[in-house]
Amino acid sequence: MSGVITSSSFAKLLWPGLNAIYGKEYNDYAVEWDKLFEKNTSDKAYEEDLGLSSFGLAVVKPEGSPISYDTERQGFTSRYNHVVYALGFIITREIYEDDLYGKVGAQKAKALARSLRQTKEIVAANVYNRAFTAGYTGGDGIVLCSTAHLNVAGGTYSNKIATDADLSEAALEQAVIDIAGYRDDRGLLIAAKPEKLVIPYQLQFEAKRILNADGRVGTDLNDPNVLKQSSIFNQVIVNHYLNSTGNDDWFILTNVKDGLKYFERRGDQFEMDNDFDTENAKFKATARYSFGWSDPRGLYGSQGA
Repeated sequence: MSGVITSSSFAKLLWPGLNAIYGKEYNDYAVEWDKLFEKNTSDKAYEEDLGLSSFGLAVVKPEGSPISYDTERQGFTSRYNHVVYALGFIITREIYEDDLYGKVGAQKAKALARSLRQTKEIVAANVYNRAFTAGYTGGDGIVLCSTAHLNVAGGTYSNKIATDADLSEAALEQAVIDIAGYRDDRGLLIAAKPEKLVIPYQLQFEAKRILNADGRVGTDLNDPNVLKQSSIFNQVIVNHYLNSTGNDDWFILTNVKDGLKYFERRGDQFEMDNDFDTENAKFKATARYSFGWSDPRGLYGSQGA
């Protein structure tokens, strides 16, 4: 939709007796994207993160033999290209003057801010929504969640459950086990731990049943709920913009640094100006940023069964 907002666009605003205007004052969810990404700022057109392979294990040195020397290798490069997102509107001087309720400029400015805010939520959530989708790849040329991520030193690793499973007690236990087995590029064990369970709003009640029950979920056994006792998932992030097919994808953010990242090149900016010839008023909102990931070990995921 485009064009100039004129008196005919909002004729009712020019007549007395109007009681209320609806459709613009909906409540919004609190900001959600900032719980899913590490926040960074940038002063360049793009940012790059470079991976490095570490050293391998020490080897036995026979008496009189020389030391074995290892080397580091340059790894994969992840680039964050900062994109400008913008939207605006134009109103005539006449409708601004004749608007009896002072609604046109004020409400549309609020609507513009709302559009910019939800755009960022959707762009951020799409990193998760496309985590298993071919074509949306990272520095190693592999999708975000995969069983075949590449090591520079050779071999592969996984940040995805081996057999896709719906959110369940057993699946979460397997995820915790898998994350505890994360290794670096040379096969050395790293102290990776789960930090946040990330789910779409459709799974919020299932997550509560799994994590809050005193005993094992869905059984008549007297076994304890070890997920609750261990307090592994104290942070459950319900994101309203996750929209995978079936709405059953779920993720775990780990403590691995430089995983999912957000770069802000320019924050939200709101500006207005008047056109000299037409006397129309122009309003615009812009922002420039990027979302992505560097080390896939920062996330673990399942597509659901």
